[in-house]
Amino acid sequence: MGRAMNVMNLNVIPPPSRAATDLNYEADLKVALDPILVELLDRAEAAGWDRRKAAYTVMFLAARNLTDGKGPPGNGSSAG
Repeated sequence: MGRAMNVMNLNVIPPPSRAATDLNYEADLKVALDPILVELLDRAEAAGWDRRKAAYTVMFLAARNLTDGKGPPGNGSSAG
């Protein structure tokens, strides 16, 4: 029953309710993104991909996305 609730929440990522400098900001972000990541890994696994390798690939792509400069401007990743 909990899984169905997560799928319904995939349509909207809630906006932050704290400043990026707040100690709880990252914890809130984990709560917001966790159901999306679980759904992505579930879908990859259902398509026949290895779940562990899919998770590793998501980490790789996320890191590459940041190093390629494709992140949103003003995300705090570089001094300006």
